[in-house]
Order: sequence, then C-alpha cells, then structure tokens
Amino acid sequence: MFNKLAFEAVQEVRIKYRWEEIEKENTRYLEAKKQERTYTPIYFETGDSPKQLLARSRYLLFKSPHKWTDSQKSRAKILFKEYPDIEKAYYLSNSLSSIYNQKITKGVALTKLAHWFKDLEESGFKSFATIRRTFEHNYNSIINYFDQRETNAFAESFNAKIKDFRRNYRGVTDTSFFLFRLVKIFA
Repeated sequence: MFNKLAFEAVQEVRIKYRWEEIEKENTRYLEAKKQERTYTPIYFETGDSPKQLLARSRYLLFKSPHKWTDSQKSRAKILFKEYPDIEKAYYLSNSLSSIYNQKITKGVALTKLAHWFKDLEESGFKSFATIRRTFEHNYNSIINYFDQRETNAFAESFNAKIKDFRRNYRGVTDTSFFLFRLVKIFA
C-alpha cells in the first residue's frame, strides 16, 4: 500500500512540472504568434520537448533503475538534470520500497522507517503527506508486516468473494443456509 502511495506522490510531482511546462509552451507560442514568427519548441537530445519528456517519463518512474531500458536511462538522466525535485521524490519513493523488500526484523524496520520519515520531512514534499498520516494512524498493523512478512491480502480477497457470492444470490434471508452454501463452495 505504501509503495503505491509513494509512486502516486512521485507522479504528482511530475504532473505539477508537466502543467508548468505546458503553460510555458503555450505562453511562448502566443508570444511567437504576436510577433508573427514560427514557434519551435526546445528539444532535448532524446528528441523530446520538455512536456513530452515529462509525459514519456511516467512509466520509468514506476520502475527501479536497474529495470530501465537504454532509452529510459537516457530519458531519466535528462529528466533528473532538468527537474531535480522529481529525482528527489523518485529516490525517496524507491528507498521506501527497498525497506519493504528487505528481509529485516521489526526493530531494524522501525529504524529505517524513522530515517525515511526524517528524509521525507527534510524534502518538504507535500505529496507524501498521505503516507505519513496513514502510517501515524495504522502504525501497529503496518509494523506487524515485518514479523511474518505477510499482509491481509488473502483475507481481503476472500471477503470480496463472500460479498460477490451474497450479491449474486441477492442477499441473505436464511443465515444458516447461507453459511452452509458458503462452506460447501469455498471450503
């Protein structure tokens, strides 16, 4: 869950810069039109304009750097050079993922998460605030993940199956018979 929120926070930073670049390009286009000259956007060595670079870098920001293709590596190099905040947010997101991907104890995880939250505070990104609030409200259950490295995904999936089963039969009138059918099908 945290990984998803972190990736969304990175995308929020990227989108903010993309809107700024679209606005800049529109302004430059209107100025060129007023001066009756042809507008040609700036292009990087990848052949992307700034707004194209920000649009085309969407998927590389979901991947870890060792999974990037050559074109994604060159695009990331330019992206991070032009927009250092995106690089900061990206590596902040990746460091959170690496904490959850390591086989570490609860105590080590708490220390690493504390350092991560310190880095988060220093970065000043408001888009990561949701993660911080979620962690503050669900601290104990989140930390319990590091005991057995298990989530409640199985229980959530089974609960969805039960709800779907109940919906298909348009509700429950006889609870004991419903439970009997449930046990026969899913046991």
